[in-house]
Amino acid sequence: MAKILIAGAGYGGLTCAVELEKAGQPFTLINKHDYHYFTTLLHEPAGGRNKFEEYKVNLHDVLRKESSKLVKGVVTGLSPQENKVLTDKGELSYDYLILALGNAPEYFGIPGMAEHAMLLRSWDTARKIHEHIEHMFRMYRDDRDETRLRIIVGGAGLTGIELCGELAEWMPELMATYHVPAEKVQLINLEAAPTILPMLDEGLRKAAEEVLTKKGVQLRTGTAIVKVNENQVELKTGEVIDARTIIWTGGVRANPLIAAAGFEVDPRGRAKVNEHLQSVDFSNVFVIGDSAWFTGPDGKPLPPTGQAATQMGAVAAHNVLRIMKREPLETFTLNYMGTLASLGAEVGVGNVKGMKTKGVSAALMKEGSKLKYLWQLGGLRLVNKKRGQLSSRR
Repeated sequence: MAKILIAGAGYGGLTCAVELEKAGQPFTLINKHDYHYFTTLLHEPAGGRNKFEEYKVNLHDVLRKESSKLVKGVVTGLSPQENKVLTDKGELSYDYLILALGNAPEYFGIPGMAEHAMLLRSWDTARKIHEHIEHMFRMYRDDRDETRLRIIVGGAGLTGIELCGELAEWMPELMATYHVPAEKVQLINLEAAPTILPMLDEGLRKAAEEVLTKKGVQLRTGTAIVKVNENQVELKTGEVIDARTIIWTGGVRANPLIAAAGFEVDPRGRAKVNEHLQSVDFSNVFVIGDSAWFTGPDGKPLPPTGQAATQMGAVAAHNVLRIMKREPLETFTLNYMGTLASLGAEVGVGNVKGMKTKGVSAALMKEGSKLKYLWQLGGLRLVNKKRGQLSSRR
């Protein structure tokens, strides 16, 4: 029987595993953790909405067949020439590999960013951000250092803006708990580009700006960070801002193991794939999600989104099965559902299948998308287990 190996249990890797299990096809899934976390929702617990345990699911709750083998380990290298994946638990061989290693932060060469900024990119980093901010407010009560109350979020894409929305709603609770005057707190979003949320149209961007500004967020577009020091950022304008909390959400690139293994990659380190999601270098390797350099009909690479990764995972699974059955392979085409940005627990902006939405309706659609994803992973059983946990602020 052919050996199928999935490397990574993010949106793409886990969807692939679910599809293979539905088909009764044995496989091995290796992942750093024994759980899957909701990457696109991490701004919520980081900013004080709900408990952290509610934003992850145990892999054994999703993959329940004995033939589905789960390995908790870290991928340390790739050897596609030998059909092997190197891990901290030893070598894993395969006949077919689905490469879904996720991403690494993109710092754009900004000195000091890697050393001094926090990242929102995993369940653990979201928890650290939350705990750090609360610790800063607690420390201010003792030493009155106002830089503890200044939070800088670098990047105004989905992650940065959604994080600002959640943090803004958390601030009043922190101010009340630690007796902090409102005028002392600053939440600053810095973006080098001329606008926030570039994937949305101007009307929706303005609506988001109005909501965030009313919540107390300082939106500063056209403001590039050129250097990060300990507790300090330097701007292209020459301005220097002191802050004890600096969070970077400005971009991602592929896991560096991909380029190191000899795959043909784009400037972001993503492996080039054909229309079937096969590596152009190794036909028995399928590359999906943030690891894949897939060019859409417009000639541009697909952006790294959860919906793209999920759809890629399903197609990769189908194509592995088709190869084994000697059937024609499925062509991947992104079914773009739209973009929704939450600006807190009860308001958002976005578009769904070309329909613009904002306010409470956008927030409700965002909640609906969470339940839809849980249904795809584990049907009614998983929905019932998680339902009601991912919608209300604590």
